[in-house]
Amino acid sequence: MSDSALDAAGSSLPLSPSSPARAASAASRASADARADSAGKEHVIDAMRGFAALLVAYFHCRQVAWVGMQAFHQSVGHSFSLSAIAAYLTFPIAWGSAGVPIFFVISGYCIHRGGALRLAANPAYRLDAANFWVRRFARIYPVLLAALVLTFALDWFSLQLPPVSHKIREIGLQAFLVNLFSLQGVAGKTYGSNGALWTLSLEVQFYAIYPLLFALRRRIGMTPVLALVAVVNVVSAYVLERHDLQFFTSYWFSWTLGAWIADAKVRSAPQARSSAWLYALAAGFIALGCAAFHFGQYGAFQLWALGFAFYLYKALDRRNGPPRASFGTRLLSRFGDFSFSLYLIHLPIFVLLSSLLFRSALQMSIWPSFGYMLVAVPAAYVFYRLVELPAMKWSASFKPTAVKPQQ
Repeated sequence: MSDSALDAAGSSLPLSPSSPARAASAASRASADARADSAGKEHVIDAMRGFAALLVAYFHCRQVAWVGMQAFHQSVGHSFSLSAIAAYLTFPIAWGSAGVPIFFVISGYCIHRGGALRLAANPAYRLDAANFWVRRFARIYPVLLAALVLTFALDWFSLQLPPVSHKIREIGLQAFLVNLFSLQGVAGKTYGSNGALWTLSLEVQFYAIYPLLFALRRRIGMTPVLALVAVVNVVSAYVLERHDLQFFTSYWFSWTLGAWIADAKVRSAPQARSSAWLYALAAGFIALGCAAFHFGQYGAFQLWALGFAFYLYKALDRRNGPPRASFGTRLLSRFGDFSFSLYLIHLPIFVLLSSLLFRSALQMSIWPSFGYMLVAVPAAYVFYRLVELPAMKWSASFKPTAVKPQQ
């Protein structure tokens, strides 16, 4: 849920260096800007963003359309029909909410990488907080507003088709404003059927606090910041999360892990290669997260975030060499381009389809869930082209222009 350009930090470059030393400093900063601006598409980032969006979307799709694995097995048993095999193959989607911590880690990485590059070139670099917030607002809020309006429209139609889906919550003005101002989880519930919006409020809060995190990074370094955030995360989980109050501090560690990776990768040697054991650690933490999910989603999220962070740190090694993205990576990267749109609008589409076709009744067959995805994905792409892409361009228009040093 972050810009694919990987440069969201803005710039605070001086306008006219007046001495050789300042000119050299400006040249260094301009070089860092160029590196940030030309970071371009890292296929592993975009591919994992696409994977996470598809994973979360189909996780919700099964919940809306299908009776679930237990009821299905009790009814079908050990049948080897094509429909039964297809249904059983979706079993790993039971852990589909793992896509959320993937998004958090990627978001922290993408948001901080531009600033990390500039800090590496110039330790005195300061984040332009006002510009950062303006660009984040332009990037997020037009898309969020459109998604809320679309949710209202689709849910209104769904409400005309009784029995009404239990997924649809309040769609009045108060709920609309709570979600528009990213207060869901604290001041109210998510809007209508769009339960996925609970994470967007956390993202907005991450962006709001990022200038403070950046200032702490300049003062004490990224590893102490990560340790401090971990302590805050634990305290917040005890004070807030266990009382069902969802605030960014309870998930901040996941996001800051991504920022730490960005900082570490920028400062590592260009040809440095991390241990392949990181993949084993990633698999171990992901497996632990799947086991912990049986006892609660929150603990599983923390373990999944650690597992994905290990994976991402190792996977990013390849970005220093020539691009060798596989077909699967490139394909997922295409989905990653409009993953934010898919994440924002998939649930109201699923609920409307279920209301229209089956009057919200859960189906024994798994095939309708595949059909729902075939509707939601193209719809999300259209939403991306019509709404998200213009918002991205509007956000980019606020990007400060790097000034070339005087000769």
